[in-house]
Amino acid sequence: MSNPLTVNAPEGKPFVEYEREFDFPVHEVFRAHVDPGLYSQWIGPRGLSTRIDVFEPRPGGAYRFVQAGDDDAEYAFRGVFHSVREDEFMLQTFEYEGYPDAVTLEYATFSELPGGRSKLTGRSVFPSLEARDGFAAEGMETGMSEGYDQLDEVLDRSRAALAAGEEG
Repeated sequence: MSNPLTVNAPEGKPFVEYEREFDFPVHEVFRAHVDPGLYSQWIGPRGLSTRIDVFEPRPGGAYRFVQAGDDDAEYAFRGVFHSVREDEFMLQTFEYEGYPDAVTLEYATFSELPGGRSKLTGRSVFPSLEARDGFAAEGMETGMSEGYDQLDEVLDRSRAALAAGEEG
């Protein structure tokens, strides 16, 4: 059920654009971005667990989460939500605490597609071309792709649990 992630990092420009379709309604995909219980299940690459410290998806709200692998190394991320329009749009900052002063501005647009499907279109604006290239070299695209594949799995499990509850 996995749809490919498309990433475009234009040469000489300090931003990345991306797009990913989902076989789920826009409301479910959006909810997985604002519900901390769901978000922690899919964000980031496979093999890392996520602990949510703060998660306030509203204008002016903050977030911070920490990811850890089997080696006990921790990776912390934080930011501020600037705009949150249900099922439509989110604008937030994003900072990896291990790379301070490289705060990105993250735009995410959620669109309905025919057949109960949806599309996420985003743009990450970096403070410099060097910062963008640094994140790319650290596996940003792989982490995003694995995260969105996990989002498919989370939503599929949620759909299956709901169907089982309706049958029983």
